[in-house]
Amino acid sequence: MRYRLQIILSLIFLVVMACVMRVSVYAVENCSDGDVQCFDKRIEEYKQKITDLQGQQKTLSSTIKYLEAKSYLTEGEIRRTQLDIASLEKEIEVLSNRIGGLEISLKRLSEILITRIQEGYKRRAHEPVLLFFSSQGFGDFITKLKYMELAQQYTQSMIHDSEEQKVSYDNEKTLKQKKQEEVETLRRKLEAQRKTLQQQKEQKQSILTATKNDESKFQSLLAQALSEKNALEAALVSGKKVGPVKRGESIALVGNSGYPGCSTGEHLHFEIRKNNTWVDPENYLSSRTVKDNERGGNSTLGHGSWDWPLQDPIALNQHFGHTPYSWRYKYSGGIHTGLDLNSGSSKVIRAPADGTLFSASQSCGSSTINIKYIDHGDNVISFYLHVQ
Repeated sequence: MRYRLQIILSLIFLVVMACVMRVSVYAVENCSDGDVQCFDKRIEEYKQKITDLQGQQKTLSSTIKYLEAKSYLTEGEIRRTQLDIASLEKEIEVLSNRIGGLEISLKRLSEILITRIQEGYKRRAHEPVLLFFSSQGFGDFITKLKYMELAQQYTQSMIHDSEEQKVSYDNEKTLKQKKQEEVETLRRKLEAQRKTLQQQKEQKQSILTATKNDESKFQSLLAQALSEKNALEAALVSGKKVGPVKRGESIALVGNSGYPGCSTGEHLHFEIRKNNTWVDPENYLSSRTVKDNERGGNSTLGHGSWDWPLQDPIALNQHFGHTPYSWRYKYSGGIHTGLDLNSGSSKVIRAPADGTLFSASQSCGSSTINIKYIDHGDNVISFYLHVQ
């Protein structure tokens, strides 16, 4: 009986803790659509939660909590951006109405001015001297003269009003254009935020799928990724010099060395380091359209001058940077440090640029991984992992 009571109390405790955790995460979830301050508070709370969780992703559960906090932050930022867009669109609508009113006012002023100018030309025949002789008397002359002066003053006043209306019209149009540009900038920002949120959700799902929500499997995958990094570091020290290599020369064949400890299937992991820091290979590779298995469809990549190490058609399985699968690379801050590639026509790997070729084989977990790398000079090295 006492044992059952302990179990029940333990379950109650777990449920209460789960509710507390959920309340803390959703503390500012229920914000009304127009409550900007509420959303700002929500965003700041999520930022603080991410800061608190930073560096604590050593277990599967803590990693999931961290990714969920990032997703909640992105969702808050998305809603905040949508509010900014809606606010600007209202301002643009008001400006459009004012501009429309100013256009009507300017049109009327222009029509009246044209009429006044035409009348002014007609009155030129009645210059003061002629007006004096055409008057019935001195009193009549003074009256006509004052009328002419008032007419001129009225015309000048209308010209002044027209100029002010034109300045206001131009200012309002400039302001409207500025607001429209701000909206377009925010829409691009919103699109980027939505892509980020999608990537965060995919990353979380990738972890759960790969680990089957099992802590030991999670730790095993982290260890494999670290073993690959250690193998690459060791290759830099113990690699054997093969000799000079020219652009386009074959250097290896695509393989699956390192399986099962450090490889999940036949592919080329291609990465570049500059001053011993990982850099995006796209900065060096020439522009090319590849099949994008990570994001779907085709993607055009590259804005450098190097050749690609594989021949067309090329399939890209994983990009450089944060990807749905890069969570396991804790040592690099959670970024995939290169490109995972396959070719549909040839397994031959070719040097993308001139340099000095090195070769190494290193233990990687329970397996052996074969690595080639090229020193291109200027502290630039390209790596080719899992080769045969």
